[in-house]
Amino acid sequence: MIFLADADVVLPDRLISPATVVVDGDRIIDVLREAPARAPGDLYFDLRQHTIVPGFVDVHVHGVEGTDSLDGDHAVARIASRLPRYGVTAFCPTSVACEPGALRTMLGAVRAARFNRAAGSSRVLPAHLESNFINPEYRGAQPLECLRLPAGSGLEGNFTGEAILDEIAAARPDVGIVTIAPEVEGAIPLIRTLTAHGHHVSLGHSGASYEQALEGIDAGARQATHLFNRMTPIGHRAPGLAGAVLEHDEVTAEIVCDGVHVHPTMVRVAIAAKSPSGIMAITDATAGAGLPPGSRAALGGRNIIVRDAAYLDDGTLAGSVLTMNRAFALLVNVMGLSPVDAATVCSTTPARALGLQGFGVITAGAFADLTVLASDFTVTQTWIAGELVFSR
Repeated sequence: MIFLADADVVLPDRLISPATVVVDGDRIIDVLREAPARAPGDLYFDLRQHTIVPGFVDVHVHGVEGTDSLDGDHAVARIASRLPRYGVTAFCPTSVACEPGALRTMLGAVRAARFNRAAGSSRVLPAHLESNFINPEYRGAQPLECLRLPAGSGLEGNFTGEAILDEIAAARPDVGIVTIAPEVEGAIPLIRTLTAHGHHVSLGHSGASYEQALEGIDAGARQATHLFNRMTPIGHRAPGLAGAVLEHDEVTAEIVCDGVHVHPTMVRVAIAAKSPSGIMAITDATAGAGLPPGSRAALGGRNIIVRDAAYLDDGTLAGSVLTMNRAFALLVNVMGLSPVDAATVCSTTPARALGLQGFGVITAGAFADLTVLASDFTVTQTWIAGELVFSR
């Protein structure tokens, strides 16, 4: 057995210290307050002055350390190999709007990495498609030339919306989340179709009114993509998409916790409105994450530069350079969350929103996907299925 001993341990409802997490095989079998009894051959790690949290689950990550999810057959596996150093035990590889061939390649890479997880790599979950079916006026860094209507060609180009839907249909088990603007022509029937096939629909990149947002929720959308960013703002007479998301408990909202995309006060407002169980901390990380300021990388083939976030050459905000351990640190140190609530939004809520049983919590019987943080929230160890996949 493996003993992760004498640490601060974040349980679903409280922090206990000192405590020991006991792992046998791929599962947590106990959390002890007293000193454990060890047998010859057991592994023992003295983790005083460390905090053990459930492994981070990032449902929105485009890339890291120079690799973008659309960079070809091996891109997803490369991203998976780099994320454990940031405490990520599972993630949804995320695409921007792209052509059918690029989407096919990415989903093939997701499939390969899901079923053949390399040693030392994070778990690969079904992809998040930040899709072609968004509002052009709220596209942000999404490529205008790739946006389409679900039925018909939409904007000019050499492929149709149906061609994208054909790729999704051909790879359904590998598509987890699809971002859609509910006001786009044909979006409501598409939301119903996607949810009927088991996909999670997330509302975003949208100019939807409050009423249009409710139509999307009524059709089955249960998530919101990077709350407050690239959507209608909240007004006291026009609540918009953000207001509808905050109001409806059945909708789980992503929020980028880098302090750039969303002001810390608005992060606190969102969590106060929905509770930690209604918020998923995401990185929205690009290939610029993990690279020094001034570095250049790509997002769906477009150049980005690393500053306090990722930016296109024209200055458009194009995602983040955030890592999940830094998101946890900002949530605690800047946004004022307790370690328990920070672990909930970084691990528990995303796992629950994706229907992942036995993940995102530290409790007997759960999978031993764990992140060990030093006092400055750098990652000391990452465990996946009871295996040490990263050690600093």
